[in-house]
Order: sequence, then C-alpha cells, then structure tokens
Amino acid sequence: MTPKSYEYLFTAFAFVLGAVIGSFLNVCIYRLPLGLSVNKPKRSFCPSCKYQIPWTKNLPLISWVTLNGKCANCGSRISFRYFGVELLTAVLYLAVWLVCWRTGNWFLAFPYWILVSLLIVATFIDFEYFIIPDEITWGGVVAGIILSTLIPSMMGERIFWRGFLWSVIGAAAGYFTLWGVVELGKIAFGRKRIVLKVAEPFTWKCTGEDAELTIGEDKMLWSDMFMREKDQLLLKCTRADIGDKQYTNTVLHFYGDRLLVSGAEHKLESMEPFSGHVYEVIIPREAMGFGDVKFIASIGAFLGWQSVFFTIASASMIGAVVGAGILILNKRHLSSKIPFGPYLALGALIWIFAGPDIIRWYLNHVLPQDQF
Repeated sequence: MTPKSYEYLFTAFAFVLGAVIGSFLNVCIYRLPLGLSVNKPKRSFCPSCKYQIPWTKNLPLISWVTLNGKCANCGSRISFRYFGVELLTAVLYLAVWLVCWRTGNWFLAFPYWILVSLLIVATFIDFEYFIIPDEITWGGVVAGIILSTLIPSMMGERIFWRGFLWSVIGAAAGYFTLWGVVELGKIAFGRKRIVLKVAEPFTWKCTGEDAELTIGEDKMLWSDMFMREKDQLLLKCTRADIGDKQYTNTVLHFYGDRLLVSGAEHKLESMEPFSGHVYEVIIPREAMGFGDVKFIASIGAFLGWQSVFFTIASASMIGAVVGAGILILNKRHLSSKIPFGPYLALGALIWIFAGPDIIRWYLNHVLPQDQF
C-alpha cells in the first residue's frame, strides 16, 4: 500500500472508531448520573421499555437512522442526542487524528481521544444534571497523569518522570486556580438578592431525601442551593403559615437542615409542608460548582499548565456571551443556572486544535511589540 492509502485507511478507521466509542459514551451519559453501572447490563437498553438492544439494531449512526429514531421493540422515540453524540465523537476523533497525523505525532491521538471522550461525557451530563461525576473528573486526572508518564511527549518532554511532573503541575494549576475563583466568588457574589414587585406565594416541602421551594412559578431544589454548612437562605415574608402558627412581616432564616423564625428553631426533616407570601429572597450561591474545579484539573493533567489558563479564559468569554444571550432572550428565573463545564470542554478543544497558534498570533499582532 502507498503512504496515501495508509492515510485514507487510518482516517476512515478514526471516524468509525469515534462512532463506536460514541455509542459507549451514550451509555455513560445516561447511566453515570443515575448511579447505574456502565458494564451491567453490558448491552444498551431502551430508556422506555428497558429492552436490551441486540448489536444488529445498535449499529452506531446507522441504526438510529434506519429505525427512524425509535425503539425497535416498543416504538418509543429515541432522543436525537444518541445519534448526535455518536456523530460528534466520530468527527472529533477524525479531527484529532488528522492533526496528529499531519504534525507527525500520530501516537498522541490515543491520549487525546481519551480526553475528547471525557469532555463529551462531562458536557452532556453537565447540561442536563448540572454535575460532572467524579468518574470523569478524578478519573481524568489519574488517566492524564498515567498517560503523560507513559507518553511524556504529551507534555513536550522525552523523559517519563518529567512527563509525570508536568502533568501533576498541570492538574494542580487547574485545580487551585479555579478553587481560588470559587472561594473569591463566594466572598464577592455569595448571595443573590431578588426583590419581587409584589408579594408572591411560596411553598416548602420535603421531596424524599431532598426538599423543594416553590416561589410563584419557580421551583428550586434544596440540594442546588446549600453547598456549605454556613449557607443561609432568607425569605422576607408578609405572611408565613408554619404548622398551627401564623407569622406576619417576618423573616425566615433557612439553613440546609433547619429553619429559624422569631427565635424558634425547626428541624426541616421533621417539618410538614408550609406556605406563605414572600416579597424578597436572598439565595446562597457559588461562583461555580466544585465539579468544574476537578474538571479543569483533569484537563490540566492531559494538556499541561499552559492549557489551563487558556481554557479558563476561553470558557469565561464563551460562557459570558452565551449567558448574556440567554438573559436577553429568555425570562430570568429565580432558579436559573448556567453550567460552566461545557465551556471548559470547548476551551480545551480549542487548545488542542489551535491554542498555541492563537497565543502566538496574540503575542505577535495584539500586544504592543515594545513590551518584549
């Protein structure tokens, strides 16, 4: 075979491999947030009827199209996301291979494929559940350090221990940089104050192991608001009916596990649902979740400390633009949240494909030359 034939063969292989891996990533995206094993059952199953799909009806990209996006057993709609993840993974695997092949570093495609897979799973889970599982974050840190040790050229090195060292430094740089942002953000923006034009009805009730606060049409889960023991939520009420007592013009001081009102303390786990009318809300909040902190650490373990700052800067700019657009186009809700993980993933992809080139362009064309 000619060198060109090998290039075509490996290019096709990269696309097909990406589609196959994308099918497995769909399993991870569905099962990990639900606490399900990605190995048992080994075969994929329909989310509606739980029918285990035989391989002949689970061909990546092909089956979704031929079955018209429906389950072959019960006919329920299968989300386009399944096809989209397979196609996205195939395209990114292909793009990674082309970059690595044309730069003569074809062996770097393998660790980058692993990173791309982690980025895809984290993105789709974060969009839907606002979490990034530890299997992706800490697992990514461990994988990045091991691979950088075995393939030190990932860190631009030739000696295994230097690859290990720079990978650890990259993970630490990512973790502590965003950890600092989280802590400073808590100090500066740790509370969100919302003054309602007119007093709106509210209800509080337990929902299994969690609790739910509804104000007007907005519903907020307790677990989404209370991330720290000292977090406090305030409801300034015109009226609150708690048990057999009625309070007027009072302030309800909520902590994660208790309520303080007029000097009395109530344990939330034993409280019946209660309601009232509120005119001002002060909600505890974080600058970002700790899942993002661990996620950037995994990116740093794969790509090095330089990528960390580029990724954070890119993610912040992209997130700011998208967030501003959402606020302009949609009604702002009390419980509105914007996941940051997908923007970190996009920033990491930009680094893989063009990051160093962007940095060089910036230094040569944007910064004044007399600074050097």
